Amino acid sequence: MSTLADPVPGGRPGDVDRATALSGELSGRGVHGVVLSYVDTAGVGRVKTIPTAKLASAAAWGVGMSPVFDTFLANDSIVTTDVLGSPDGDLRLYPDLDRLVVLAGQPGWAWAPVDRVTQEGERHPGCTRTFLRRLVADAEQRLGITFKAAVEIEWAVGRGPSAEGDFVPALSGPAYGAIRQVELSDHTADLLAAFAAQGVDVDQLHPEYAAGQFEVSVGALDPVAAADRSVLVRQTIRAVAQRHGLVVSFAPAVFAEGVGNGGHLHLSAWRDGRNLHSGGDGRYGMTAEAESFAAGILARLPALTAVTAPSPASCLRLKPSQWAGVFTAWGHETREAAVRVVTGTLGLRDQAANLEVKPVDLAANPYLALGSVIAAGLEGVRGSSKLPQETVGDPARLGADEARSRGVRRLPTTLSEAVAEFREDRVLRDALGPLLADAVIAVREGEIAAVAGLDDEQVAAAYRWKY
Repeated sequence: MSTLADPVPGGRPGDVDRATALSGELSGRGVHGVVLSYVDTAGVGRVKTIPTAKLASAAAWGVGMSPVFDTFLANDSIVTTDVLGSPDGDLRLYPDLDRLVVLAGQPGWAWAPVDRVTQEGERHPGCTRTFLRRLVADAEQRLGITFKAAVEIEWAVGRGPSAEGDFVPALSGPAYGAIRQVELSDHTADLLAAFAAQGVDVDQLHPEYAAGQFEVSVGALDPVAAADRSVLVRQTIRAVAQRHGLVVSFAPAVFAEGVGNGGHLHLSAWRDGRNLHSGGDGRYGMTAEAESFAAGILARLPALTAVTAPSPASCLRLKPSQWAGVFTAWGHETREAAVRVVTGTLGLRDQAANLEVKPVDLAANPYLALGSVIAAGLEGVRGSSKLPQETVGDPARLGADEARSRGVRRLPTTLSEAVAEFREDRVLRDALGPLLADAVIAVREGEIAAVAGLDDEQVAAAYRWKY
């Protein structure tokens, strides 16, 4: 469970004493520094690091960081809004001590996610972790609804980029094949050991479909902790790969053609310890609220893609008939549906039933993506939204008239289209707040301008090593 209280100057009650004790414990374990981690609007992980001895000071007063990173692009260019993107001002990064972990793949280092606070001690409206934390706390207080979430991680493993930045797959065997597992056996065994040492419970780790591709599925947590975990998992994958002389890419499209890397979201809503996606009177055991939650997400998917598939390279991945979920369709265990209803196996459904949201990749800021999807679902609950007819099979095979009658339409095929949908979606913009919503638009438009005139392969190359 993540800390739910806002950081305050001087530290939350008990934080300074706790950080002092942790500092001594970490030093005794040979840990010399702490990585303070957050994710910017473009989905790039940014950090500051401190000596272990400074952990108590960071818990009390934070660590300085410019707010300009809210409008950084993936290529480190800076765009502006009416209030963001200038060299003025400062923020304080406060580590969440509940989520601090010693990094097994980076000896000598620990890691902690941060919330960003103004120098006046107020929460920064551009902090996406704070946005998600406040959103889920409000849902519990107002509606009595809590959530469990997990982010799937897909990545491509390479032998090392050439001087031109090309990707050379480290695997040669068939998709999902035993050959692939053998080829990187030592690497993946070390990866599993690192996850276990860091308290990351792994459900599956296996070769995937695309060249050099693997996937890891991890256990569900509260949404803030799930987003934290997705960042930690990627940090660990990269570090362990480097120790084996390998490189990794989490980019949505490592190549212009073929299947890309997804970051599917798994999400379930709960009340009083009961999973609302199981044991109800609705379709596939969903309660009425669970159906409305799914309907709310489905209705806002075109606008959500500006948050969940936010890179020009994301559009290279969002192709029909590649299990990317590129139509506004839902289905039971249908991997081509954008919203997949997962019931789980008999005997575990009360715990395992959830929704999988598929048009999501790892260029997405996980706090922003989870928060936006939850906001869309909650709007469905508040309005008692109704799920349309289920889609069976591949939505791409539907005729135009049938698709229209079911409300099935193609998600935006360009980032410009997704931004236009987001601009018009008042529910999402209100949920994010004006500063964060404007930052999303400015950064997406900056990414669009950055690749103007490039062909698909050049777009893939531009983002190959950014994520």
